[in-house]
Amino acid sequence: MTLKVYTKATKPFEGQKPGTSGLRKAVKVFQQENYTENFVQCILSAMGGALSGCTLVVGGDGRYFGKEAVDIIIKICAANGVRKVMVGQNSILSTPCVSCVIRKYNTAGGIVLTASHNPGGPNADFGIKFNISNGGPAPDAVTNKIYEISKNIVEYRICPEVHCDISVIGKQEFLVDSRPFTVEVIDSVVDYVEYMKEIFDFRAIKDLLHGAAGQPLKVLINAMHGGHHPDPNLTYAADLVKAMQEGDYGFGAAFDGDGDRNMILGHKAFFVTPSDSVAVIADNTDYIPYFKKNGVKGLARSMPTGCAIDRVAEKKGVEVFEVPTGWKYFGNLMDAGRLSICGEESFGTGSDHIREKDGIWAVLAWLSILAGRNMSVEQVLHSHWETYGRNFFTRYDYENCESDPCNKMMSVLDAMSGDASMVGKQLSHGEKTYTIAKIDNFEYQDPIDGAVAKKQGVRILMSDGSRVVFRLSGTGSSGATVRMYIESYESDSSTYTKDAQEVLKPLVEIALQLSKLSEYTGRQQPTVIT
Repeated sequence: MTLKVYTKATKPFEGQKPGTSGLRKAVKVFQQENYTENFVQCILSAMGGALSGCTLVVGGDGRYFGKEAVDIIIKICAANGVRKVMVGQNSILSTPCVSCVIRKYNTAGGIVLTASHNPGGPNADFGIKFNISNGGPAPDAVTNKIYEISKNIVEYRICPEVHCDISVIGKQEFLVDSRPFTVEVIDSVVDYVEYMKEIFDFRAIKDLLHGAAGQPLKVLINAMHGGHHPDPNLTYAADLVKAMQEGDYGFGAAFDGDGDRNMILGHKAFFVTPSDSVAVIADNTDYIPYFKKNGVKGLARSMPTGCAIDRVAEKKGVEVFEVPTGWKYFGNLMDAGRLSICGEESFGTGSDHIREKDGIWAVLAWLSILAGRNMSVEQVLHSHWETYGRNFFTRYDYENCESDPCNKMMSVLDAMSGDASMVGKQLSHGEKTYTIAKIDNFEYQDPIDGAVAKKQGVRILMSDGSRVVFRLSGTGSSGATVRMYIESYESDSSTYTKDAQEVLKPLVEIALQLSKLSEYTGRQQPTVIT
């Protein structure tokens, strides 16, 4: 029996503009009649000629409303000529796994149901993100097209008679408008695990954990979940930090809800900044079989991320790229064969094995390094600093602020970039004085396709290499999140063991005074310090 396709009338919803990581809104917004249907139809319509007869991957982080959204997506895919949907069992696929599956099976792309590090639950957030055929987040040209379609949508196509049991692995076949349509429910982890076994030496990691060459390494992992704020940082993973401080474990890690972000801790909660983490991995690729086989083509970081990886690139004689925040900017470089390892200060680390950041990969990379060097996390970091010096780094987050004052603050900061009198100006706090070398609003031209991304964050660059960066985050579901990034480089080994907040305090105070951040946001303290 062939199932019938229906065309449903609808009206546009305001604000269906995908951000750096898709469309994130409150669950109750997505539950509005036609809201999710509209956005899914816009994604499919934006695919154009690539849609008919294609295969798409669907899955997410298991948060509230995920199964309902999968059901809607399957029904709309069936009605729009998609040949096959590969969906994670019970709707669950981590973001790295979605990218892995897209690439392994050469699908046309995937729809990822996650709000990543945003809280989940009926009174919190949900998200839908489209990944393209390379496995990475859709680039600006695609997300802009989705948004333009969303502003004028008048109907969507759906096949309500397609009913799938996504709890059972296997294929379910349908005939929709006389066309074959398949839903294949796949294991949520098998493809990814098989790939990790190709990338890493699992035997070496197992020997490390079991103490083949000495004491066993006790590991504590916090997978974090959507019922709380699943952001792997010192504030929201405080229970992990507390447990690590007791000293029973030599290695700790936290992931966000969809597994793409990570935080690394050593014995007694020794904290590894994401900026240092990616630099250490880039400097120790000899311990990872994937890179011994494929080599290291280039390194990259997002603009706000500390510059530690730049120093590794210089020593290794490879290209280093500074890109806007958003993993999609790394994808073009990877596809062109110019980038192997990259990271963001927002606890994202990854490589060209997929086209997403990958928290599980990062943990396996660290365990490989510990096994290969027979060192603790802290020893590896101190060795790195002795070689390269230390880029002290911190980030202040001011979450859910009123948007208008924050936008005004950014406009005032942006205006400073055009004020020639700011260059050479000295700013002091206590005994520390900094001289402004340059102020700009970061702009990036993609070296592969020439696309330009403007106004990506105001940078205040000091003559000694220190930096202050201000930007508004695009991953929140409401209000504005102001992020302030502070970085200072030190080559004096006597400073390496100092607390980062102590070292950076003068520059933090200068940045707060210069931006009048407290005045604009109404906040005397940040929500999170990392």
